[in-house]
Amino acid sequence: MFTPKYPAPDTAPTRTAHLIPMPTSDAHDLACGCHHSPAAPAAPVPVPVSRPAVQLTPGSLIVIAAGGTAVVLVVGAVLVSMLLAVAITGVSVAICAVVLRSLLNSQNNRR
Repeated sequence: MFTPKYPAPDTAPTRTAHLIPMPTSDAHDLACGCHHSPAAPAAPVPVPVSRPAVQLTPGSLIVIAAGGTAVVLVVGAVLVSMLLAVAITGVSVAICAVVLRSLLNSQNNRR
């Protein structure tokens, strides 16, 4: 019940080095009467050069650093303004509560 269930092993054929089989010998005899040139050897397949996906230059690093700094400053300003708005709202609600309590207590004492 608690033993892991592993998937079946992969049965896909493996990739070979050459997709087209290389001829071992010329099919035509060199002395045949055909008017064709002998088969040219196949050109080697060029191997792609592995490069990083993004090449960073000093100019692009400066742009990235400036953009990151701008994002941090904007997000910081937004968060600080939201915190300030919440603090001001809390203080104003507290002042309103004290004033209302004072008015209600003074009205109850006048009776």
